Amino acid sequence: MSLAAKLIRTRWVVRLPIPLYRAGLGVLLGRRFMMLEHTGRTSGEPRFVVLEVVDRPDERTVFVASGFGPRSQWYRNLRADPSCHVSTGRIRRRPAEADLLDAEGGAEVLARYAERYPKAWAALQQMMRDATGEDDPEIPIVRLRLAERERR
Repeated sequence: MSLAAKLIRTRWVVRLPIPLYRAGLGVLLGRRFMMLEHTGRTSGEPRFVVLEVVDRPDERTVFVASGFGPRSQWYRNLRADPSCHVSTGRIRRRPAEADLLDAEGGAEVLARYAERYPKAWAALQQMMRDATGEDDPEIPIVRLRLAERERR
């Protein structure tokens, strides 16, 4: 297993950016990452995960990938309750709704990602192969639709 695959399977490592977002410092990680706040399907408690943004066609739409497939806890939680909050860059805890894309829709999003970031895509594919032990791991895509900004 590669070092990168070991790191993304290490809970404390992948949770390191969460305090940055919770403190309003998500802008330090740029537009390629975001924090998703979702509800635990069993506990009902708030849960947090930082994910790479796969595509952002407009300011209110963000696509993310479940690199560990449909068994990822955050993905399963969104399947149970699609209401969530998104923090990314300067956006802090914006309400959002999740749509789990079908395989065809997800493949289109991943194809655009692979075209824009070929080296990152190749590295991500290898890391997911190493981490899951599968030759062609399923990578589900989620579209997050952010609510309008509240007027002040």
